[in-house]
Amino acid sequence: MTLKRVVVTGIGALTPIGNNVAEYWNSLLKGKSGAGHITYFNTEKFRTRFACQLKDYNPEDHFAPKELTKLDRCAQYALITTAEALGDAKVDLDRLDKSRVGVVYGTGIGGLTSSEEAVQQFMSQDRDPRFSPYHLLRVLANTVSGSIALKYGFTGPNYITTSACASSANAIGDACYAIALGKSDMVVTGGTESAIIELAVGGFNAMRALSTRNDDPEHASRPFDKDRDGFVMGEGAATLVLESMDHALARGARIYAEVVGVGMSADIYHIAAPDPSGKAAMISMKGALRSAGIRPEDVDYINTHGTSTPLGDLSECRAIENLFGDHAPKMAINSTKSMIGHLLGAGPAVESVAILCSMRDDLVHPTINLDHLDPQLPSNWNFVPKEAISHTVNTAMSNSFGFGGHNVTLLYTKFKE
Repeated sequence: MTLKRVVVTGIGALTPIGNNVAEYWNSLLKGKSGAGHITYFNTEKFRTRFACQLKDYNPEDHFAPKELTKLDRCAQYALITTAEALGDAKVDLDRLDKSRVGVVYGTGIGGLTSSEEAVQQFMSQDRDPRFSPYHLLRVLANTVSGSIALKYGFTGPNYITTSACASSANAIGDACYAIALGKSDMVVTGGTESAIIELAVGGFNAMRALSTRNDDPEHASRPFDKDRDGFVMGEGAATLVLESMDHALARGARIYAEVVGVGMSADIYHIAAPDPSGKAAMISMKGALRSAGIRPEDVDYINTHGTSTPLGDLSECRAIENLFGDHAPKMAINSTKSMIGHLLGAGPAVESVAILCSMRDDLVHPTINLDHLDPQLPSNWNFVPKEAISHTVNTAMSNSFGFGGHNVTLLYTKFKE
């Protein structure tokens, strides 16, 4: 059978440096850090006391009180960015065959915030302790995709992908497959995460995964820098509207880019650490190129996983070096996480929005806080340190690697009929 071509027609974002796509993109180009001291709970007993929280976010501005009883913050974020993405795509809901529209969304942790809150409240009640009847609805990860479908009446495929920090990359990949195989004409996809809570910060601290630069949070996320000491937690969401090319053109939609490749692999080196050689990461990148029929030398830009961890950055760069060879210095290679932190399962979707803006404007945002390149990394690569650059982006790659060894690579190209 002939596979259908898949295009992106709408995007939405809610991030630590911008509450919509325009704000987010402008902040990225300016090199703005979203890091600051955590305000959600008392951090005195934690080794890490900062994160990249959302700014000026008030749930009551978006949802009625009754709705909020049923929605964890991660579901709220997904609904907000979906509204922006559908509006951006100029989708006429009244003329849409909703049986041909699916929702495939990603989250690594789901409603853990609501779970922690409910347990704390339950344990503090001396008499007749009880949970809210909406407790499980708020906690279950699939409530995210279910809430989107319920709001808009989409009756196509509906589910959640969970693969740690690669979750929304898997969601975007699955959405592509549904459209390419003719199962859906349109899929709402992306990722969401709200996990800046005591359980998560304490757990990541126990793993020694987080930066502890408490006296200077804005400079804590420093991918590829020799003084990096761990990642910075972030939160937020991003939604992409994917369509078959035929469906998009028939309704006169503006097209951001085409999704042409998806690669996946399993890193079996360690449950929470990458193979230092980058072997599995290279398999994922090579798979994306192969599925797209694109040569390594045709890639202009890689938005890396780039978490700012000592092992992760080095492993990923070794994979890039082994796959791209002499072409690597010709590409722009950056890390969005230097500004927004690590949004866990939402990261790939939020970073994909940055890629799509790069392709639209032929601009690549900086990797901030890159003061002293790790001497183990190639000195002739363009990591886009500190300032945005003009750079033609016809083909862009997005890498996402999650705990559990889940590796996913997405490949985007500028659209040509």
